[in-house]
Amino acid sequence: MKEKIYLIPGLMTDERLWSRLIPFLENDYELINVPIPHSEDFDEIIDILFNSFEEEKINLLGFSLGGYIASYFAITYSNRVNRLFTVAATPGNTTEAEIQRRKQKFVTIEKEGFVGLTYEKAKSLLEEKNQNDVELIELIQNMFLDLGKESFISQLTSTFYRKDLFEDLTNLDIPIWFFYSKNDRLLNKEAIKNLLLDTHNMNVISREGTSHNIPLEEPELLSINIRAWMKA
Repeated sequence: MKEKIYLIPGLMTDERLWSRLIPFLENDYELINVPIPHSEDFDEIIDILFNSFEEEKINLLGFSLGGYIASYFAITYSNRVNRLFTVAATPGNTTEAEIQRRKQKFVTIEKEGFVGLTYEKAKSLLEEKNQNDVELIELIQNMFLDLGKESFISQLTSTFYRKDLFEDLTNLDIPIWFFYSKNDRLLNKEAIKNLLLDTHNMNVISREGTSHNIPLEEPELLSINIRAWMKA
């Protein structure tokens, strides 16, 4: 029987986020997508997740916002987690400047309606080497549009209430891995600095490049690290 890995996607992404990763892992692991519950409250989100996991203890991997949620879950329900892996995510809080930028997005939606991502905007989220991948660009656009306005407002609002989880994570006695791109402009640089400079037992792995959407842009490299984490 294959060991299970529960996967939590990020802001405005769904099970399609894993579509390029699955072929590298499906022979050895059962990969289960867990949608982010509709709530602005992290405590409510993890309680919903708590009731959705069948096993006593789980392997939990989260991408971006899903990585924060996975970390929050691991801290709150540490007896339910075997190991934790976060991709393109930090355990830090949201800066005031970032909160203001995100609130501005709500103002824009009120004025102009919810229009999703333009082709150019979706393209700009990708690393330069992937900016000619039309299928990938349209996949990002489609996930955003299909999840829609309610999910966007709910998920973005939840990010206003992030607290710093770094210290709590260092107290957990499970394998914890962070995997990110060194020049990912969507990551909290201060939180990355803490991960790199502080003494802790967590495994911090970086790759060169700007990619935030690592599961779609670097699925093979990610799968190699996931395999190593599962053996940890």
